[in-house]
Amino acid sequence: MIGRSLPRLEDRPLLMGRGRFAADHALPGQVHLRVVRSSVAHGVIRSVDLQQARELPGVLGAWSAADVDLPVIEFRQVAFPEMLPYRQPVLALDRVRYVGEPVAIVVATDRYIAEDAEELVRVEIDDLPVVLSALEEPGEFDDLNDTAALDFTWAYGDVEAAMAAGLRIVEVEARIGRHSGIPLECRGAVASFDPARGILDFYGAAKVPHYNRDALSAMLGMAPSHVVLHEGHVGGGFGIRGELYPEDALVCWASRRLGRPVSWIEDRREHFISANHSRDQVHRLRAAVTPEGVIVALDDEFWLDQGAYVRTHAATVPTLTASMLPGPYRIPNYRVSCHVRLTNKTPAGTYRSPGRYEGTFARERLIDRIADELGLNSMDVRRRNFIAPEEMPFSRPLQALGTHVEYDSGDYALLVDRCEAEWGLAEVEEDVRRRREAGELVGLGRAFFVEKSGLGPFEGVRVTVDESGHITISTGGSSVGQGFETVIAQVCAEVLGVPIDRMTVTHAGTGDIEYGMGAFASRLSVMAGSATLLAAQSVLRKAVAAFAAMNEVAERDVELVEGKVRVVGSPDTAVELGAVARALRPVSARGLGQEPGLTAEEWFYSDHMNYPYGYHVALISIDPEVFQPTIERFWVGYDIGRAINPMLVEGQIRGGAAQGLGGALYEEFRYDENGQPLCTSFIDYMMPTAAEVPPIEILLTEDAPSPLNPLGVKGAGEGGTTAFGAAVASALDAALGRYRVTSIPVGPAAVREWLSEKEWP
Repeated sequence: MIGRSLPRLEDRPLLMGRGRFAADHALPGQVHLRVVRSSVAHGVIRSVDLQQARELPGVLGAWSAADVDLPVIEFRQVAFPEMLPYRQPVLALDRVRYVGEPVAIVVATDRYIAEDAEELVRVEIDDLPVVLSALEEPGEFDDLNDTAALDFTWAYGDVEAAMAAGLRIVEVEARIGRHSGIPLECRGAVASFDPARGILDFYGAAKVPHYNRDALSAMLGMAPSHVVLHEGHVGGGFGIRGELYPEDALVCWASRRLGRPVSWIEDRREHFISANHSRDQVHRLRAAVTPEGVIVALDDEFWLDQGAYVRTHAATVPTLTASMLPGPYRIPNYRVSCHVRLTNKTPAGTYRSPGRYEGTFARERLIDRIADELGLNSMDVRRRNFIAPEEMPFSRPLQALGTHVEYDSGDYALLVDRCEAEWGLAEVEEDVRRRREAGELVGLGRAFFVEKSGLGPFEGVRVTVDESGHITISTGGSSVGQGFETVIAQVCAEVLGVPIDRMTVTHAGTGDIEYGMGAFASRLSVMAGSATLLAAQSVLRKAVAAFAAMNEVAERDVELVEGKVRVVGSPDTAVELGAVARALRPVSARGLGQEPGLTAEEWFYSDHMNYPYGYHVALISIDPEVFQPTIERFWVGYDIGRAINPMLVEGQIRGGAAQGLGGALYEEFRYDENGQPLCTSFIDYMMPTAAEVPPIEILLTEDAPSPLNPLGVKGAGEGGTTAFGAAVASALDAALGRYRVTSIPVGPAAVREWLSEKEWP
């Protein structure tokens, strides 16, 4: 079953129109919450007047920070102690720091009344100066802290000595614009507190359900066993959904306060100004290189615009940027300095390929600049700096998500060779040359990257065969639309030989399995997939032992064939796994010397990640009349280690590529000089549609299976995104005839400016 492109198990209810999204939950007595948000980017709250809202018929309550006794939201991932003062309160108490910050909540019997009540809340705010760029001098966060949230420097080797050794110094400043994931379904949550049982049920997207359960129970002063998270379908995750936001805690608080189910459903404008933003980095890179383009030292200083607060991700993005920036290149001397700065914008977090999209753009722009200044072919420069396969595993003295950076396997040059041959890029380049000679603005660009996947430290799976032979797989992993259920079922089917349509995968409900890490960091195929393999193997061993005892034969004389156990070479003795399960009822199991039930729970542990890698190539043309770049074709080569379901891997890559395209050419959150957001609808925020997404050709390879897990797999969730911006920039340079692009997104205005210049700089 592993390696086959089977249809997704998840799709049946969705295709039947029976999906259960956040807004589909309608519990008896359910009421509706609206959030009153700041209309000022930075200011002191003088008063919050809730009286008129409370008097509106149908309103059940209205509360401000003075009424809501909830603590700040804690960090979930990589954190530094100096970041603690910058955690976000669920409601602003004395100061607001971005447009959209929650100031108060109202709850009413229906959503329309709640929206009317929201408009009746009067909030008086005295404006304070705003900070809108990470490159500005730090401003005031509060009486004790400025907006410099974090500074750190990591290094190995001797960068200063290499820079002073008389080599060529190549410099680049690269900027990655502020954008984020825009799911089809906005955020939403339903909380239902039962006073009689003391149980709080929470319904909504949860990529990290067990963490959110523990965090909510701590914030609410409840036992974790009394908070139950139920995951529904998700209309897009992309790293920004399912984290713990202020609204999640507020619906729970309101439900406890009222003793009724409370629903909060975000509208699109709210999403643009309150869900996590991302990217928004500026890099200043210097490299010491030999005349052949070999990088002897790399020095990078970068600034991250974190927005107004540090949310659950803490230092995840800057540390991933710093640790993964060297990418596939050897680089014996490396130093990176990071400056995380708060600004009066919506807080930032993770978004598909966090830190790597930014770092890859900066690094690959540097590689192209080196080639440009030295008069070399950019792919020759890449090849001369690639880590060789015989150097694997390749270790760097850096940390990524709390794990040591050690590339587990890879042959980067081989992937390039296979892609170039498979796609016929030599012929494409010749066609580009002819078109340019005819006067067209067209170019071919390339970029290479290393990703990370398979973050631990654990994931658990329980596999149970019932008496009908149906298999239930329960895991603490969660689904955000990535085809997780199908992947897990295929791994189980590989071991037990049962078709996946006879399997049910349950996940992410905290009442189903006690522990789980969730869906992020492209980890589930590695972690939950490996745990499923181990659990299915344990079930198989138990089935063999029980069958052997039932038939008084040695276990070595029992085999599994097409989902049935039998005596070796004796088809007439074959029985379904369901028959074995029936034999393992409590009383009969005791007679067989077995524990009751044909079930097993196993855990896979890992203290490291693995490192897939890929190659992006873009063919771009520019219309000189409207200055709009058009991506005519795009190619992605990706070594997955082992593809459990190649169709799903390709789907992940195509979706990721579309999001990489948005950041490269279209999407950017912009603000005016007062910190007012200028992109609060799809009129202002230019998200690519299907018409803008180019044909994408994908080559999946399995040349470097991971030695770090029993399946040999690596993650696939981010490989379509990582180098998209870098490849587009390279192709635009080729179309323009000169190294030019150091900032994304690139829109028609920038292209017009470049084409109007009489002389190239």
